[in-house]
Amino acid sequence: MPEPRGASQAAFLTLPRAAEYLGISPNTLYVWRHRRQGPPSFRMGRRVMYRITALDEWVRDQEQADSRSNRALDPLNRKPQRRSKAAK
Repeated sequence: MPEPRGASQAAFLTLPRAAEYLGISPNTLYVWRHRRQGPPSFRMGRRVMYRITALDEWVRDQEQADSRSNRALDPLNRKPQRRSKAAK
């Protein structure tokens, strides 16, 4: 059973803390948000917030979308496709 979050562990992170958590610059995270890319975020009052669970899920999704991490997507593991005969 997971431990309850104490005062030192928040369920949400501000944009600068989320950027630190992901190991990227706050500007990169801000640009991703502006372009509607990157992890899901929301406003809590005037602050942009990120759920830690959403950040973790987003990172997992990025890993699965990368052919280096997901062998099923590796083009070298695929069988060559046969060309279909063109209709004349």
